[in-house]
Amino acid sequence: MPAELAEKTDRYGRMLEDALAAATIAVPPETPLGDAAVDIEEMAISYLEDGHHFRENDDPVNALASFSYGYGWLDAGVRMGLFDVPEDTDLFTME
Repeated sequence: MPAELAEKTDRYGRMLEDALAAATIAVPPETPLGDAAVDIEEMAISYLEDGHHFRENDDPVNALASFSYGYGWLDAGVRMGLFDVPEDTDLFTME
């Protein structure tokens, strides 16, 4: 049975919020990688805010897209080693 749009939108919004709370920048801030980590974190936060805006304006499709994009940015940063995350989390696609 396909996921219901409202449930999936809410779930992805929570997932992005949880991912942002779990991830901390792991690279020195005064380096180009530090700049990249800040940019990625800012993008994820912006997409989270956009998703909430769309959700509040009864636009779940764009809310889901925003939450998904934000999560993708953050997950890529984790995968590249720019962020530390707890080892026991299943929020990210770490190996």
